[in-house]
Amino acid sequence: MKNINKQELVQNIMAGLTVSFVALTLGAAFGLLSGRGAFAGMLSAALFAFFTSLFGGTKVQCSGPTGPMTTVTAIVVAFAHDKLLSQIPGANADQFINLVILMSGAIIILMAALRLGKYVTLIPNVVVSGFMNGIAIIIWLDQIKRLFGLGGKEALTGPLAINLIIAVVSAALVFTLPHFLKKYLSKYASILSGTLLTLVIMTIVSNALALNIEHVQLSASINSFGDFINLVQSQFPTNWDLNILLLALPFALQLSVLGYLDTLMTSLVVDKMTKRKTKQNQELFAQGIGAAAVALVGGIPGAQATIRSVLIVKEKATWRLAGILVGVFALIEMLLFQNLINLIPQAVFTGILIKVGYDVFDWMPFRLYLKEIVKDWHAMMHKFFSRHDDEPIFVTNREFFVIVGTTLVTILFDLNLAVAIFTIFFYMHNKVFVKKNPMRDLKPITETEGMADEM
Repeated sequence: MKNINKQELVQNIMAGLTVSFVALTLGAAFGLLSGRGAFAGMLSAALFAFFTSLFGGTKVQCSGPTGPMTTVTAIVVAFAHDKLLSQIPGANADQFINLVILMSGAIIILMAALRLGKYVTLIPNVVVSGFMNGIAIIIWLDQIKRLFGLGGKEALTGPLAINLIIAVVSAALVFTLPHFLKKYLSKYASILSGTLLTLVIMTIVSNALALNIEHVQLSASINSFGDFINLVQSQFPTNWDLNILLLALPFALQLSVLGYLDTLMTSLVVDKMTKRKTKQNQELFAQGIGAAAVALVGGIPGAQATIRSVLIVKEKATWRLAGILVGVFALIEMLLFQNLINLIPQAVFTGILIKVGYDVFDWMPFRLYLKEIVKDWHAMMHKFFSRHDDEPIFVTNREFFVIVGTTLVTILFDLNLAVAIFTIFFYMHNKVFVKKNPMRDLKPITETEGMADEM
């Protein structure tokens, strides 16, 4: 038997512990964004990280709820609670949501069985950039509606001015603390998360000042194995009628397509860092198992998370154990700190999610395009269809059109429609209509930040 390197073992344990705090914090934020609650998000962060690391095709990674996946889940939750009964009388909203997540997991496993992992590169980068922007804007709009009580959403309880200040200060901290840590506490910068520190600081301040505002309320708790069994029994879908399956299928397809893209594009980033090659279909299988696991406890789906995966690699994780321990530690922390979590002001998560939206948004193509517009607007319009092949880094008019178009369709209609329309448009344009002057596609790293998520 090969001797275990004790130093490497400790290194992987510490990497798992460090990332678990980030995973748990974001899990709570995404749980609130989804409409299923902080408890559901935290439990999902733990279970998803555990199962995907255990079975996944990316040796070192961290999966869990992400901004894009949670945004689509929020649409499912809103439908289930607002419109489901009018179409399926007597249906259980929570079980319908779980059915959607279970079906999405089954579809992702089917993708793995059909060995579809290699096709991730067929989605043009301009389309990926556009729908990421659309998801970011949806996150921002949702937080604005929640804060001000717009669009039929119930506003946070307590004075609006105080909630607004808490949200703004939280957003400012989560933006600036990482830079402060790197500059003044560089030794601890990789260990301390700006998101987690923001949560701790704002919770201490708000409770010290006894602010009369809305706090997180865990909708459930697990104190024993019996509690866990009861949770699974109450969440498992009991209605498998054809009508409800057909109603759930479009939502499940939407989640599975996004999970496929989010996961495999993140794995490309991790592969470059670790010099390893992800087994794409095995990774998809693990993501399907993760989705099924969280569905059984009334959780929220996820994917391989870019920043958390990058963080665990930077923490010098080298074994699959590190990702598994993220899930184990997150579950332990959640059980230990359940009472403290109820002290967190809801508005803090509004600020954190504003930062999540910022990180999801693909800013680089906009910066590059606007730079050229400002430099020479007339030349850009006069040579509207130019490919600018003489420029090593350039975002053309046609690329920008696809980005904006995909963004708008994502916001106004849905993700699947946006991806389908503009992927077809991209290939029809290049292979059929304008073969002699095809559209460029964004180059990763230099022209697009792709599927970055949050920190």
